[in-house]
Amino acid sequence: MNAKLFSPISFRELEIKNRIVMSPMCMYSSESEDGTVHPFHITHYESRAAGQAGLIMVEATAVQKHGRISSKDLGIWDESHVEGLKKISDRIHAHGSKSSIQLAHAGRKAEDEEVIYSASPIAFSDAYKTPEEMTKQDITETIEAFKSGAERAKKAGFDIIEIHAAHGYLINQFLSPLTNERKDDYGGSKENRYKFLYEIIEAVKKAWDGPVFVRISADEYNPHGNSDKEFVYFAHEMKKQGIDLIDCSTGGVVPAKISSYPGYQIPKAEMIKSQASIPTGAVGMIQSGIQAEEILQNERADLIFIARALLRNPYWAKYAADELKQDIEAPKQYVRGWM
Repeated sequence: MNAKLFSPISFRELEIKNRIVMSPMCMYSSESEDGTVHPFHITHYESRAAGQAGLIMVEATAVQKHGRISSKDLGIWDESHVEGLKKISDRIHAHGSKSSIQLAHAGRKAEDEEVIYSASPIAFSDAYKTPEEMTKQDITETIEAFKSGAERAKKAGFDIIEIHAAHGYLINQFLSPLTNERKDDYGGSKENRYKFLYEIIEAVKKAWDGPVFVRISADEYNPHGNSDKEFVYFAHEMKKQGIDLIDCSTGGVVPAKISSYPGYQIPKAEMIKSQASIPTGAVGMIQSGIQAEEILQNERADLIFIARALLRNPYWAKYAADELKQDIEAPKQYVRGWM
């Protein structure tokens, strides 16, 4: 039987050769602290493409300088970033994989800025600074920064953009009632809390005509946070806007004790897929090909996002193929070792 994990999938006109995605993972390795790409980044991403993951997603990349998580984050807020990002995308394409980049803003979780911003002036914890509540002008400038980031992603040759609306970063801070206490039309009801993401998606679409994914935290691990019903509402709205896939992670909005185990986030991807009728990505301690295949065969998700397992083994796709008794094409340089 042909494993679904190694079947192609298309989003609009783009075909991805298999369902394995390198999940975006911050590397904190921009040594010059100006957001630029360094040799490590190229090696890091190219090696996973050589390992035959179908889609390689570059880590959270800041659309504004003050929106970095740390001073070592990659950036896309300036034209000077395009050259290095294009080198990454080109090396991914050299191995037949598709390239993606996650556009992000840390909001109140920016650790190195004197002044940080959020939906409301609520600190993440006692260890973090209290953010300033964003003005309407701040919001407008940030939306424009996401659009400019999309324009630069296009120049850099990426195939897919993912908007980072998860893990308690800025967009998530607007979506969640735990972090959004605004009294204007960006706060209060779920419809208002969605407005910031809605406007970012619309702005990105003006600059970008390829597939767009959105990562969300589909569980806030707090009884006063967004419920499943609200996440399904957000998913329906994203579908109406033309979003191609929702990447379903969890947590990070407020400090929480999370019981994690292999596949612990999969039910959220399954819920969004079935109730909103939109493709989803499954992520969270997916460790084996058999586990990944079960998710796909039972239509619980459409893509498998691999994170830590790909840090341990850049050739995880080969490991999964062997486990599922599938033949996959080896990089020509490695054929002798893959037989």
